[in-house]
Amino acid sequence: MVGSRQQRRGNTRQRIQDVALELFAEQGYEKTSLREIAEHLDVTKAALYYHFKTKEEILVSIFDDLMQPIDELVEWGGHQPHTLETKQEIVRRYSRLLTDAEPLFRFMHENQATVRDLRIGELFKERLRGLRAIIIDPDATLADQVRCVSAIFTLHAGMVFVMGELDGDPEEKRKAILEVAVDMVTQAHRGGPEG
Repeated sequence: MVGSRQQRRGNTRQRIQDVALELFAEQGYEKTSLREIAEHLDVTKAALYYHFKTKEEILVSIFDDLMQPIDELVEWGGHQPHTLETKQEIVRRYSRLLTDAEPLFRFMHENQATVRDLRIGELFKERLRGLRAIIIDPDATLADQVRCVSAIFTLHAGMVFVMGELDGDPEEKRKAILEVAVDMVTQAHRGGPEG
């Protein structure tokens, strides 16, 4: 762990992203300035400009870097058979990706107006549409379509609300959230609760 932390410290671009996201989450996007980011990094504003000209560029770069694995998941899922096992695997992998990108998703939840105003909101919706297209059967009933979409949002809501609001071990909470999401996709694949 120390090795990876030192590696990230050595990468200025990633250090800028880490510090900016931390400040955006603490103070809010609008209240954080490039000057503050530079000060927290102990670099000049000119050094920061070398990598990023605006706060939006920083945020979009964070988003793009953390979304790359989701793009790869959508690509992978698009080449798999449209089976229950594929859908369940998509949900499992997406859950792991959300865990890895948790700081960004917490920021997005807490700064919804900013996300809506910046292009990352629309970019994120595109990724969700890609996931949705893979886990929803073309002939699914409306209720089953809702189950599939709800499975994805269960993972998101779980990260924000369950992880923060309910007592218990974080790993156990993640497992419970994933179990519920997988159950929804399984129910939808079978055609509802009666199967």
